[in-house]
Amino acid sequence: MATNRTFTMIKPEAVENGHIGAILERINAAGFTIVAMKKTALTSKKAGEFYAVHKERPFYVELVNYMSSGPIVAAILEKENAVADFRMLIGATDPSEAAKGTIRSEFAESKAKNAVHGSDSDENAAIEGDFFFSAEERF
Repeated sequence: MATNRTFTMIKPEAVENGHIGAILERINAAGFTIVAMKKTALTSKKAGEFYAVHKERPFYVELVNYMSSGPIVAAILEKENAVADFRMLIGATDPSEAAKGTIRSEFAESKAKNAVHGSDSDENAAIEGDFFFSAEERF
C-alpha cells in the first residue's frame, strides 16, 4: 500500500552551489508539504550507514566520500502518491537523461553529483526518514 510520505536530501554540491531555495520552491510548487527538514552534515560513518545497501558496489567509497564532503538538507515530504510523484519531479539519476524541467535536469552536475536524493519505495522512504528524524521533529 502506498504511503503519502517520501524522503529527500539536497546533496552537497547543490547546497554549495546555492540551490536550496530553488529546489525547495520546486518541491512546494509540485504540491508537497515539508513535514520535517534540517540542514546537517554527514560524517563518513553516517554516510556509510545510510548507503550501506550499496556497500558491495564499486562506487560505494566515492559515494560516501561525496555525501560527507559538505552539508546536506534532509527532508520528509508529504503528498498523495509521494514517492512516485517525487521521482517524477526529480527526474532520471543521470541528468543528461532527465526530462526537461525536472530538478536534476536543472541543478545536477553529473550522474554522481545529481543534486537530490529521492526514496525509491515507500519502505525505503520510511527507513530513510527515520534515519534522519525523530518523531518529535515531524510536523
